[in-house]
Amino acid sequence: MFQVLIQMAALILCGTLWRAARPMGIDADVARRVLTGLVYSLLLPALVLAVLWRTPLGMDSGRIALAAAAGILGTLALAWGLFRLTGTARASAGALILAGCFPNATYMGLPVLEQLLGPTGRSIALQYDLFACTPILLTLGILLAAAYGDHQGQAHPLKTLLKVPPLWAALLAITLNLSGVPMPQAVESWLQMLGNGVIPLMLISLGMALKWSSWERRYLPLLLPTLLLQLMVMPLIVMSVAQWLGLSGELLMGVTMEAAMPSVVIGLVLCDRYGLNTGLYVIAVTVSTALTLVTLPLWHGWLGG
Repeated sequence: MFQVLIQMAALILCGTLWRAARPMGIDADVARRVLTGLVYSLLLPALVLAVLWRTPLGMDSGRIALAAAAGILGTLALAWGLFRLTGTARASAGALILAGCFPNATYMGLPVLEQLLGPTGRSIALQYDLFACTPILLTLGILLAAAYGDHQGQAHPLKTLLKVPPLWAALLAITLNLSGVPMPQAVESWLQMLGNGVIPLMLISLGMALKWSSWERRYLPLLLPTLLLQLMVMPLIVMSVAQWLGLSGELLMGVTMEAAMPSVVIGLVLCDRYGLNTGLYVIAVTVSTALTLVTLPLWHGWLGG
């Protein structure tokens, strides 16, 4: 586990060094948008199609989705109640709820699970994200961001959800899978070639998104409950629900490790669009990502890895 995290940290460091050095005068935020756009629109859909076309789909897929949804919704309810009681400013509360309830299931979870569990881990990560995290983030998450922010326009979560290329790739893959259509060798090689670029580019772009310059001491009391919810409470909820649903072994480890990932990077887009406290969200992503170098090995050891 430690070697896996060191390799990932090295790629994330490449992104952070880019932010500091600005090679060829290219700003890190500009480069990150290009990289994430490429991954989001082409490389990740190719990987999703390659994996889910051949993954056995059955009751376990439903159990993975249910456990993931239970973790998100349970943590969201706790975060909403907590920040309501503390009287946190709405723009900050909205950012912190998003940061504490949606794990970085693909950008961070996919490389971790693939290194730990191989093809099984890759399948778990994609199902966890596409069957639960992304649909909830782009529906309920958008409604929450609109309610807490100062954006004046109406939120259209269903329209946003229909514009997600990896979800369309997942629907196509599931259709081909359940129809028993074999994957041609040429298509498999092409999809694998595209998919191989997903993990390094995602980790480098994650490093480009991290900003310690946004840190302010007054953020610490606000961040502590968010970090606790994201890195400890959510994995406990997901693990308990997954065990109750009958998941065990690698499946139980996979869904629990997914829940223990840091805050999702795409939440930055929602914060910007709906007027939430983007600086606070950025530091939540940064700190939670750094802390996973400690918390992920703890969860892995606890789960018997």
